[in-house]
Amino acid sequence: EVQLVESGGGLVQAGGSLRLSCAVSGFTFDDWTIGWFRQAPGKEREAVSCMSADDGTAYYTDSVQGRFTMSSDKAKNTVYLQMNSLQGGDTAVYYCSAEVGPVEQLCGEEDTDYWGKGTLVTVSS
Repeated sequence: EVQLVESGGGLVQAGGSLRLSCAVSGFTFDDWTIGWFRQAPGKEREAVSCMSADDGTAYYTDSVQGRFTMSSDKAKNTVYLQMNSLQGGDTAVYYCSAEVGPVEQLCGEEDTDYWGKGTLVTVSS
């Protein structure tokens, strides 16, 4: 059974940092692109970042470029999203995603095969 389990969300002040984790199980980590999406209140879900299955290249949406960093620990089957300089606009439920195969650009929701249940990040001003 494929499972993506997010953790690490919470309440943080603007300018602060959080690290989200996505524990992956049920498939071979190397064959899948893992991504992070977010959905803010009243808005559509958007892709934030994803790490390609083949070479680990990470792609980011423009609004988080330079502030967020994806990394992975294959031994732990876990992917991380380090979020720095958090802003009010980063408040959202963050979802981990998985799609089979490599990517050459930011992940698309239509290509996602599996989703986690999400973790809430709230940035206070």
